[in-house]
Amino acid sequence: MDWSLNRSRLGAIAGGVGLFCILMGGSLPSHSAAATAETGRQFAAVLHIRGEVAASAAGTERKLREGDMVYVGERLRAAALAEAVLKTEDRGLVAIRPGTEFVAEHFAAEDKPTDGLTLRLFTGSLRVISGWIARTNRSGHKVVTPTATIGIRGTDHEPYVLSAELATATSNREGTYDKVNRGGTTMEVGEHKLDIDAGKVGFVRAAPKEARSKSTFKERALMTILMPVLLDKVPNFYVPGAFDAELDRYAQTADEDSLKQLEQRRKAPPPPAAATPAAAPASAAPPAAAPVAAPPAAAPAATAPAVTTPAATPVGDCAPTTIAKTWLGQLDNAIIRRSAPRIIAMFAPGTSVRATVRDTEGKMTSIDLVREELAKSTIEAMKGLTNYKQRRVWTEGKLVSATAGGVCERIGVRSVVIEQGRQAGKPYRFESLEEYLLEKRGGKWLAIKAETTQQ
Repeated sequence: MDWSLNRSRLGAIAGGVGLFCILMGGSLPSHSAAATAETGRQFAAVLHIRGEVAASAAGTERKLREGDMVYVGERLRAAALAEAVLKTEDRGLVAIRPGTEFVAEHFAAEDKPTDGLTLRLFTGSLRVISGWIARTNRSGHKVVTPTATIGIRGTDHEPYVLSAELATATSNREGTYDKVNRGGTTMEVGEHKLDIDAGKVGFVRAAPKEARSKSTFKERALMTILMPVLLDKVPNFYVPGAFDAELDRYAQTADEDSLKQLEQRRKAPPPPAAATPAAAPASAAPPAAAPVAAPPAAAPAATAPAVTTPAATPVGDCAPTTIAKTWLGQLDNAIIRRSAPRIIAMFAPGTSVRATVRDTEGKMTSIDLVREELAKSTIEAMKGLTNYKQRRVWTEGKLVSATAGGVCERIGVRSVVIEQGRQAGKPYRFESLEEYLLEKRGGKWLAIKAETTQQ
């Protein structure tokens, strides 16, 4: 490998802790499988945030931070100058504009006929870049507002509920607007439907105040007034958000990336049946996001102690997620210490490693490494790295195989990491999806396969 040519590309991922994983472009796992009702099901993760955005449910409220999970049924409110970007499990994005209030009423991304996304927008605006649900169950993907229902056709669009106060301030009409950036949407009011193509804006005016208390609108004249129409130009209140430049880049390959993830999800072998009921892996709740603690100042040893468990650990007590977090913590510290021997010691001889990064043209490029090259690329990238911060958004471990005697043998690990810092004096920030296959050898957990994909 020509390190002088590839170092910059490798630096985009090897520059930090989120360097390795299995299953290129693999899907984000759903942590809601054990939920007994849809309320409380994981909907998305906070990818970016600026200002105060709060989520409330059952009388409690919490301030969101990067890496936090958002759940079905939570009512989200953005302050007047606040914005956020949520990433859904089907590789879609939902950008929250200032002053917006909405709730995810339904979300399922399990590659089943019941998959879908329903967002109820009370006021303000969202930018919605659809994931693979829009391809597999288009009719199940919609935004509901006080005056219309917006369906999608593989889309990047911006629904906007303009309040009476803001309508007066901007000299526009109160109601629901929808600006389509890519693909298309359909605005529905009763039996009336309007298709909106890319570059166009649809509008449904708010009902007169005296009619809003009625459960249905039966007056023909009123229904005519409330029919959706296309506008001649984009209203002046549509302005780009703080994260729109990144959203624009993401939207260019969103369909391709989300469908690739879905295809890989379908190809992935199902987890093997456990030998006993106790062998089922425990539900993995998303951990609170937190930066990795700085390693102690002691000089690094030549080899790293791998994660060990008692030789006769029963499968039911295997705790895959605990093992996964411990193993990743040791790997993270080995990278921060810039110790190639420690990094190599975490991987078995012959381990296959693949790094997939996005180039300057937005195309995904894969680089295959052996463990020695992996360590070298990481250390080279760390040399010019300053102000480095890292946070694992979530980590999940799953039992893959066990011995006949009930001792866990192999564990699959998935983790999403957000990293930022300055490399060669230039700021960077990115998210990576990692996955490993760990095998217990001689009482130590070693990676026998690893892959990372820049998100």
